Amino acid sequence: MSTLPFRDLHLDAFGKLVLTDLNGDRHTAVSPVRAHPISAPDEGVSLLGSHGHELAWIARLSELPDGPRQLLVSELAAREFHPTLKRLISVNTFSTPSTWRIETDRGEVDFVLKSEEDIRRLEEGRLLITSSHGVQLQVPDRWALDKASKKLLERFL
Repeated sequence: MSTLPFRDLHLDAFGKLVLTDLNGDRHTAVSPVRAHPISAPDEGVSLLGSHGHELAWIARLSELPDGPRQLLVSELAAREFHPTLKRLISVNTFSTPSTWRIETDRGEVDFVLKSEEDIRRLEEGRLLITSSHGVQLQVPDRWALDKASKKLLERFL
């Protein structure tokens, strides 16, 4: 008897994730979703069917065999695009909405911050900033930013 919460997991010819559940039913266009992508990325991954219903629950990603684990890690990386803010270059106004020019680990970018509520404070000085387009930027340690970036950022916190 398998300890996996599914029988098979693979990509089809179109690059879509396909899951065969423990009953032998085949589900296409499966989406992996982390329960806590920031605070506990290895714990709690749900495999959702095309209608949003949970097909399987994975308690710990690290406990899966290499094949399914690597496949899910790859799929999650494509789904979870969280550039890291390295430097805040400028803002056009200190009220919101405001346009920010920042340097990320993927290059310079401009984005619109709709409101101060779009800056989420996490533990240990971490921040999660959501742009008007829904892109989430992570700040691993706001205290480690350069002096100018911290000064601009403090105006919004």
